[in-house]
Order: sequence, then C-alpha cells, then structure tokens
Amino acid sequence: MRASAYIRFALVSALASGCMVGPDYRPPEVAAPPQWGELPPTPASGQTPEATAEVGAVQHDQAATWWAVFDDPQLSWLMEAAAVGNFDLQQAEARIRQARALRTIAAAPLWPNVLSQGSYAREHVSANAPGGGATLGSSFDLYQVGFDSSWELDVFGGNRRAVQSAEAGLEASQFDWASVLVTLMGEVGSNYVTYRTLQQRIRIATENVETQQDTLALTRRLFAAGLATDLDVARAEAQVATTQSTIPQLTAQAHEVMHFLGVLLGEPPMELANDLAAVGTIPTGPSLVEVGIPSDLLLRRPDLRSSERQLAAATANIGVATRDLYPRFFVTGFGALESVKASTLFDWPSRAASIGPSVSWTVFDAGMIRATVALRTAQQEELLAAYRSVILQAFREVEDALVAHAQDQKTRDDLATATAANQRAADLAKQLYIQGLTDFLSVLQAQFNLFTSQDALAQSEGAIALDLVALYKALGGGWEPVPASQPNAPAIETRRRGYLKTAS
Repeated sequence: MRASAYIRFALVSALASGCMVGPDYRPPEVAAPPQWGELPPTPASGQTPEATAEVGAVQHDQAATWWAVFDDPQLSWLMEAAAVGNFDLQQAEARIRQARALRTIAAAPLWPNVLSQGSYAREHVSANAPGGGATLGSSFDLYQVGFDSSWELDVFGGNRRAVQSAEAGLEASQFDWASVLVTLMGEVGSNYVTYRTLQQRIRIATENVETQQDTLALTRRLFAAGLATDLDVARAEAQVATTQSTIPQLTAQAHEVMHFLGVLLGEPPMELANDLAAVGTIPTGPSLVEVGIPSDLLLRRPDLRSSERQLAAATANIGVATRDLYPRFFVTGFGALESVKASTLFDWPSRAASIGPSVSWTVFDAGMIRATVALRTAQQEELLAAYRSVILQAFREVEDALVAHAQDQKTRDDLATATAANQRAADLAKQLYIQGLTDFLSVLQAQFNLFTSQDALAQSEGAIALDLVALYKALGGGWEPVPASQPNAPAIETRRRGYLKTAS
C-alpha cells in the first residue's frame, strides 16, 4: 500500500506539472512602414510601387545566389570557395553544435537520474560500541550492488522553461550562422568589386601614361624643331610623372584587397594572386531589383530572427528564475542487494529498497531569488529594446542602399557624358596644338581632365556594384528561410544551394 501511495503522489504531482511559472512568450508587434520611401518610381507610371520594382528584378528564389545577377563566373567561384573554407562560418557552425548540446543538457532534468553502484567493505565492529551483543568486536565482509535514483517533478515548469530557453538559443545560433553567411557573401562581393575597380583604374592610368608619353615625345620633337618651348617639355614630363605616381598606390590597394579575399576564403593572402592576375571588368548588375515590402525584412534577415530568438530565450529565463520562489518536489528511490557473503549476494532475501517523496523550499535567502527574477526581467526588456533597434537599423540600411544605388546611377550617367566630352576635347586640343592654333597648356589641361573623368567613371561604376551588394546584404540575401511548421516558430533551417551544405 505504501508503494502505491507513493505512485499516486507522483502521478498527482505530474498532472500538476502542467502549470509553468513566468511569462509565456509572444513575438512582439513591430510597426513597419507600408513601402520603402527611397524606392525609385517605375518608368511607366512615375509612381513609387508599394511592393517591388519589377524592371530587371531578381526573383525571391534567386535570393540565395544574388551574385548571379552580375554574371561573373569568377565571383561565383569565390562565393563557393568562401562558403566552404571561411573560418568565421566554421566557428558559427561549431556554435550551433554547442547550442544543441546545451539543449540536451537543459532537457536532462526532465527525466529521472539513476546512479548504479557496487561496493565491498571489510568492517570491524568496536567492542566498546553501545548496544552489546555477540557482534561487538567482530569483523565481517559486506557486499553491496544497487542503484540510487532521483526524479524532480517539474510542478512549476522551471525545467521546461529552461528547455524553452535552450531551444530558442539553438535557433538563435542557427540564425547567427546564417547572418555570418550573409555577411561573408557581402564581404566577398564588395571586395571583389573593389578589386576589379582598382584594376580598371590602374588600366586607365596606364593608358593615360602612354598617351601622355606620346604627347611628351611630340613636344620634344617640336622643341627640337624650334616650334615648342622648354617649358612645354617640362610640363609634359611633369604630367607623365604625376599620372605614373598614381599607379603604385592603386596597385598596393589592389594587392591588399586580394590578400583580404584570400583570408575570406580561408587561404593564405597570396593564394589568389594567379587567379586574379588577369584584368577583369567591373561587375554590372540590374538597374532595379526586387526588394519586397519592409515587413518582409523580419523574415528575410537572419540577424533580426536571431535577435527575436534571443528575446524568446530571455523570456523563458524569467520563468526559470521564478521557479525558485516555489517548493521543489522529488521522488527518490533506492534498490540494492546486500550480503555479508558473496555467495548469497544475489539471493532474494538479500534485497533492500526504499522509495519516497521529498520536498525542498528556500525559506530565507536575503532576497536573492527575487533579485534574480528582477535581473532576468530587466535582461528581457533590454533585449526587447535591442530587437526593436536592430529592426530600425535594418530598415535604414535598405533605404540607404536604395538611395545610393539610384543616385550613383545618375552620377555614372553624368560622368559618362563628361568622359566622352573630355575625350573629344583632348583630341581637338592636340590637333590644334600641332597646327599651332592653341597653346600647350590647353593640351595638358584637356588630357588631365580626361584622365580625371575616366578614373571617376570607373569609381562610379564600382560604386553602383557596391550599392547592389549592400542592397542584397541589407535585404538578407545569401540564404533562404524554410517556412515555419508551427505558429510563432521561426524557420530555423537554411537551405544553401549546390555547393553549400545545410546547417541544422
């Protein structure tokens, strides 16, 4: 009867364990603007679309490989290599495994804890011990084999709250991995664009040096014929040297970017020297891209999802701390075989057992538990504010990238016009100088203006490509969320195409 009473007590306690202290998590409501304020109007209507700009748009199913819009095989190869070899991404994957282990640790207290043991002892009873009897002063062997068990009945749900916190932490680590991936793809893309831009600027400078050297040779011939002055020769020499002086600096910058790309791929800095030696064009993408509506960002950006999961974990931790305000119930048991002879250890009469409930309750702790609850509550409020802040930052990044992309395209168009005009001016100035119809200073000024506008145009084309990279990164490009299977449960898996393996 006693054993059945203990069992009834355990069942009643287990039924009562449906209650969980602490607040239940609800995803916070976020006010998102209905449309992007910096989204350019469509060419047909002149009106700002509410959702997307479809001209040259990239479909959502292409978001995971946004770099394909540049149609640059070498860029795609770099992305593949970085996703495999980057050490920051490997660290993020290791943190997922750590979080998974922590979830298992947090769930362990929901199950009974059983410890097996066995022992042998040679004991001697003191002859002067109280109690008398024939055993005083005697010696005997004692063999024991058995187990101890303990099971906390999670009546107030503290252990389940700990599991909730650990699960949310695991999900946050998975989104952190995706965020590292997004950042990595953005870094590779922006550095590749920068490298190609520097290559083009070096090419432009080299070609202008050759043109200016031709002008210098012409000036020297005219000087020898008495048709030019030594001042003209000196000015031509100075211009050649000035233009040449820009090449070493640009070369150094290009090599530094190449070194950084190698490190992003998990390779030594000079590993890409041969692969990137050939001069390539600056990647060119579409003039308009699909951006969706601002509320999409809450699902598309992994850093926002991670922040939300951290908030969920902090909310569950309030319940973990609150549990300590209430008593804790346990069922403990002991079962063993005991005998003074090894030969009779496993006989039925050698059995010994005990089972029963126990309770513990902190009566006085000088306010430590309530202070812990207040601490967890304040931490949750801090993360709520951080979540709202990171959302606003994400909105700002998209708006910044949109306006930069639109305005840099206008700048590029103006610079293209200026470059064409400067090319004509340089050609005309040289012809007029040969004919003696203008001074040599006009030739030098025209060539300088041409070089300046060509260099600015190359930088502008690079800036447009960088704007696209920044826009895709701000939109959460580089990963694909899998739709959640349960309400309020974020998509925690990330599908990576082709060469990329799934982190889960």
